[in-house]
Amino acid sequence: VMLVRLTSNASGEIIMFAEHLHTLFKIIDKECTARGVFTKEQLPDAIAKLRQAIDKEKVELHEAERKAHEDHESDKVSIHLCQRALPLIHMMEWTLKEGGFILWECDKEF
Repeated sequence: VMLVRLTSNASGEIIMFAEHLHTLFKIIDKECTARGVFTKEQLPDAIAKLRQAIDKEKVELHEAERKAHEDHESDKVSIHLCQRALPLIHMMEWTLKEGGFILWECDKEF
């Protein structure tokens, strides 16, 4: 299990599992390198792409829940994209508001 440390010069740091961050980086077309940066110019597009992905997932989840209810399937609890993405989105929004940047680092590409 590999961890990635994301540090904002404006809003502190968060640590995420590399496998989860990989999914988020794929959405925003960011390479999963051992070290990297989100500049203030890149943040608006990254935030928009993550929010669009969350909205799409919400529609899909609503449809799946409706179908499961109709089929009388039991509900199983799972972690959704929204729960993984929101800490990163909040960090990005705060950093953008402050005109900052976000660095990330981990042991190797992920």
